[in-house]
Amino acid sequence: MSSKVAIAVAAHPDDVEFMMGGTLLLLKQAGWETHYLNVSSGNCGSQKMNAEETAQVRGDEAQRAAELLGATWHPGFSNDLEILYDVGHLRKLAAILHEVAPDVVLTHSPQDYMEDHENVSRLAVTAAFTHSMPNFETDPPTEPPFNELSLYHAMPYGLRDNLRKRVDAGLFVDVTSVAELKLSALAAHESQRSWLDASQGLDSYLAKMEELDREVGKLSGRFERGEGWRRHHHLGFSSEDMDPLADALGEFCYINEEYERNLDHA
Repeated sequence: MSSKVAIAVAAHPDDVEFMMGGTLLLLKQAGWETHYLNVSSGNCGSQKMNAEETAQVRGDEAQRAAELLGATWHPGFSNDLEILYDVGHLRKLAAILHEVAPDVVLTHSPQDYMEDHENVSRLAVTAAFTHSMPNFETDPPTEPPFNELSLYHAMPYGLRDNLRKRVDAGLFVDVTSVAELKLSALAAHESQRSWLDASQGLDSYLAKMEELDREVGKLSGRFERGEGWRRHHHLGFSSEDMDPLADALGEFCYINEEYERNLDHA
């Protein structure tokens, strides 16, 4: 029997590590085949190197991070601030998803502080929706896998939407046991430490990720460090009762029953 497959689809090099890396590591430990994609090259992520140099450095760092996470790295096909919800991006992402044939797609929150994240979230949803559509043209041409799949949206960076409202998770994943390896993967993005200190006022690149993990763990009410997820609506993707992330991770998962109850409220 072939192993299950998961892919993390993020906007920039280091987004996977910040909000999704622990879950990807746990799926790998559970025997899943895992994949890693940053849609953008990260070419704007420096105040010292030009765009071409920055993209090369960040691509090398991302490949090293993917290796540490045990995931297959896929090259991106866009640039910072150029990720648009358009058919060109959609055809390229759909081709990757068809080839990978994932059971689970991990991607950004639909509401986040920057539009690259939000546009990747939208692209991932639509590209995944083509999983049974042979008449949708991909770039390069591919055949769809015709398998059921489930999508999960990570918590937004800062744990708030773009209008500053707190976002809650429907499912919490305990990443305490993989915290050190997750931190090592983020540390592979060496070029980003000084850049984010200067551009976004992060006092410590690595400490910020640990702070976020601890805050999500606290929100769960039971984990020291956590990552939070919201499962996308099943229509067009799978049967209603599928929750493969919770099934795969078992005791490392906690389903937020209050979140589930509130789904039925307007």
